[in-house]
Amino acid sequence: MPDTRTHRGPHPDDARLFGPEARPALREAAGDLAWLLSRGYVNPSALKLVGDRHRLTARQRTAVERSTCSDADRARREAHRVDLREVEGRRLRLDGYNVLTTIEAALAGGVILAGRDGAYRDMAGMHGSYRKVAETRPALELLGRVIEALAPSEALWYLDRPVSNSGRLKKIIEDLAADRGWSWSVELVPDPDALLAETSEIVVTADSAILDRCRAWCNLARQTVTRHVPEADVVELG
Repeated sequence: MPDTRTHRGPHPDDARLFGPEARPALREAAGDLAWLLSRGYVNPSALKLVGDRHRLTARQRTAVERSTCSDADRARREAHRVDLREVEGRRLRLDGYNVLTTIEAALAGGVILAGRDGAYRDMAGMHGSYRKVAETRPALELLGRVIEALAPSEALWYLDRPVSNSGRLKKIIEDLAADRGWSWSVELVPDPDALLAETSEIVVTADSAILDRCRAWCNLARQTVTRHVPEADVVELG
């Protein structure tokens, strides 16, 4: 079925699944899952145990899983997080879709998860394809303003080549950067995760698998949402 979305907004059930009345149970579930993971339990069994206990829906379980990590993983991520004041003059490597969809979702009123590691994550799924939405250019503009203020030497965007429309997004990013005079470049690569996990430069992502391996990362999506999208629907599950 083709993707016909024009916004990266909330799921029709999100007001009920993530509204004020649902959040205490979600926070408790996230705490239970963190406790299990910190003691050697693994997913998906740990998530099933917690989800069944709290009677979570599939979408709520996804949110709890995305927001939670073990004590050791949280400590590791915190140790490798770079203060934004340290970005100046250094090169950024961006997990393009990961950071962009979070800002798009925030602008469109979608649920933004504040995880245990402090990172912001969205609930939007791409399923192998990317569709430009009304929030795409505004999201890039906001990211550009934040990156420009941090003054890195360069921002290198990685986009997944196998994802359809990556070439179109590449051109959008490049054209905007040229218009604004931003030192950005965009590469289409088969697997951004592997490159970002191995680089010695600062990574911009909220992907847990990358955060558990990379040498340095910064919390750019959170900074952007906090400063420029104060009305964002942020669900604190940390």
